[in-house]
Amino acid sequence: MLKSFINTKDMLLIADPKILEIPIKENNEPIIDLSGQTNIAIDTNNRTNNVDYTKIRKTVYEKLIEAQSLLPNNLKFCLYEGYRSLTLQKKLFEERYIQIKNLHNNWSYEEVFIETTKFVSPVINLDGSRNIPPHSTGAAIDVYLVNDNGRPIDMGVTIDNLQDQDGSLSKTDSKIISLEAQKNRQFMNKSLSMVGFINYPTEYWHWSFGDRYWAYYTNNEYAVYGGFVE
Repeated sequence: MLKSFINTKDMLLIADPKILEIPIKENNEPIIDLSGQTNIAIDTNNRTNNVDYTKIRKTVYEKLIEAQSLLPNNLKFCLYEGYRSLTLQKKLFEERYIQIKNLHNNWSYEEVFIETTKFVSPVINLDGSRNIPPHSTGAAIDVYLVNDNGRPIDMGVTIDNLQDQDGSLSKTDSKIISLEAQKNRQFMNKSLSMVGFINYPTEYWHWSFGDRYWAYYTNNEYAVYGGFVE
């Protein structure tokens, strides 16, 4: 069985060369829009101005429903964001890069770039090669838990909390959040990992299936999602 999450200390960053060398064999599975369904709750206050945020791959959707069935009866998933265009992904990376640069103005370009990849996958890698970020393949989801009334429960920090500048609250295995939040993350970790999703340990909300990061940590020879490149 997969771990509920990868230990932050042992993780590879999303743009690590070992991740990027994983080949992609696109299976051409359709990407679907969740806005017309009622199985998974949708965050209607998405703050990234992403017009495509309700779109994910068909299998990712099916596995998310399966994972939801493994949650305690009073809890459900809420999708904050799925697919992102490369244009939006590039914008988010650049914005985060500037934030990190402002916090560490004595750091080199490489140091700031690598730190930025803890939060946003680049469109252009450090060596200048082109990258295919997980959200731009339809493989990645940003999710959190809500109760029966659709209200968010304590996850330690919200996905869009810009005050968590160093990411210490956002780490999946953070121990500086409340015990209640830790317990709620464990519910999410267990259900998502049991159906095959892989978490990016710097962000408790980011899970993926079928991308390079998933392939690496599940010992698959290749990723199955890599299309939709602009």
